[in-house]
Amino acid sequence: MTIKKGDFIEIDYTGKLVDGAVFDTTEEKVAKENGTFEEKMKFGPMVVCVGEQQVLPGLDLALVDKEIGKGYTETFQPEQAFGKRDVKKVRIMPAASFKEHNMQPRPGLQVDVDGEVGTITRVSGGRVIVNFNHPLAGKEVIYDFKILKKVEDKSEQIKSFLNSAMRIPKDKINVILKEDIAEVSLPMNLPEQLTGMIGKKLAELTSLKEIKFLNSSMPKEEQKTN
Repeated sequence: MTIKKGDFIEIDYTGKLVDGAVFDTTEEKVAKENGTFEEKMKFGPMVVCVGEQQVLPGLDLALVDKEIGKGYTETFQPEQAFGKRDVKKVRIMPAASFKEHNMQPRPGLQVDVDGEVGTITRVSGGRVIVNFNHPLAGKEVIYDFKILKKVEDKSEQIKSFLNSAMRIPKDKINVILKEDIAEVSLPMNLPEQLTGMIGKKLAELTSLKEIKFLNSSMPKEEQKTN
């Protein structure tokens, strides 16, 4: 059985640079063997919807037509991975702007400026150079991956999509299936326009008739997980 666009699948993967240095993996053992293990990180297979850009562009395309249970290795150029390095994303900022927020700028420090995350690369006098490129921008990367199975359960599909798209923990998402309609409860209330867009997209991906988002203030006894 091969994979097609729109399939929900469970995968294991490991991303590394051309020199073999591992920068991302779903497998705890691989992380420990390569010195990238952190206690706070969660490891385990990832559920993604193929074609929905929930992984790197190159990997997303590479999943199509692959076989379940077979291991693959693919190399991706910067355009298919973390993008080319853009000199316009390297900015010079006054050190005073950091001190106004009680921050002491230093090389290597990650900062959030108007919702954009960057890394300080140099501090010189009253100037701070901040690189807003992804740390792996401009790098060729290699991914080892294996598709473990197709995910057919509608509840798991919905939870996985919301977890990937909105970073909402799966255990905070409640789904009740009633024939071809899903009722979804989240730990927060979202604007109706947003839930309408997400609901429409999820209905299309899961082939359900309708996805209803319930108010998070509803009684807990009604928020049963399917």
